[in-house]
Amino acid sequence: MDTLTDIAVQKAEQSRLPEVDLDNPGFGKVFTDHMLEMEYKNGEWKQPVIKPYGPIQITPALSTLHYGQSVFEGTKAYYIDGKTVNLFRPEKNYERMANSCERLCIPKIDRETFLEGIRKLVKLDHKWVPEKDGNSLYIRPFACAWDTQVAAKVSDTYRFYIILSPVGSYYDAPVRLITSQNYVRAVEGGFGEAKTAGNYAASFYPARKAQQMGFSQVLWLDAFDHEYVEEVGTMNIFFLIDDVLITPPLGGTILPGVTRDSVLKLARSWDMDVEERKIGMTEVMEAARSGKLQEVFGAGTAAVISPVKEIRHHGELITIHEDGRGPVGQKLYDTIYGIQRGKLEDRFNWTHSIEVA
Repeated sequence: MDTLTDIAVQKAEQSRLPEVDLDNPGFGKVFTDHMLEMEYKNGEWKQPVIKPYGPIQITPALSTLHYGQSVFEGTKAYYIDGKTVNLFRPEKNYERMANSCERLCIPKIDRETFLEGIRKLVKLDHKWVPEKDGNSLYIRPFACAWDTQVAAKVSDTYRFYIILSPVGSYYDAPVRLITSQNYVRAVEGGFGEAKTAGNYAASFYPARKAQQMGFSQVLWLDAFDHEYVEEVGTMNIFFLIDDVLITPPLGGTILPGVTRDSVLKLARSWDMDVEERKIGMTEVMEAARSGKLQEVFGAGTAAVISPVKEIRHHGELITIHEDGRGPVGQKLYDTIYGIQRGKLEDRFNWTHSIEVA
């Protein structure tokens, strides 16, 4: 591949935008007019191309379908005005994807190709960025094995794609969580810290059981003691106990969330007491009983800051928030979303502005 800005563009003949209600797009259901595609073969990534969004032709022997060698990312673009769209910390998504590729034996995509591909694709499809407050353009880069051989081995060929989807809110109400004693999301030495398809596939069955019981998601615990909190299926988790903000530490079993990192940096800049440490459900339940558990919320790209209303553990149900976010969660949401939408000062230089007009 030549210079990293060499991204060929094949424009769609007609836009599908008039068919879409950007005020009510759902989540991940509709996609923009274009996508980026890049092929890896003969030991190198080839020139990327932006082309009309559409089906991909594959064979039944595609190695990804059989062995799950696939990684992905999720970030967003935010409407500022008719001239500008903001990205939020996409370089952190690149770092995580590079680590995921390493863990799954997928050749790393070049950093500038990743970032410039997002910028150029968003600029081309900028009219798809919703203006409605709370909505955004979800950006999904992903890479997967492309060999057409049914053999349990590392693939020799790959494809990298970026697709875009206008989205609304992921959660419309405070979430209800339940712990699981029978299932685990990840173990030390596995690939819990990689954003790979298999992690999510493994979580679907216990998540469905939780939903059948009236809960939103599973609050995952460690694989050995089933005691220490790890994360929720779609977000990292935070507890405010006696004015101390606590979240489980990264250690190979937890996804290093971009929003998680943003929450930690903001909280510390506000001189809050912050701890990244192991926290057991015994401690959480006792804090709830004593009145010291002030807030619980999840943090993630899709959900931003989602308040946790209830947690059920060993048959005991605790209620944290009856309605909406607590004061700390609300301040974090307002600050992060305000920075993303260009309404607040970006002291950390997190946003990347794309001039679209």
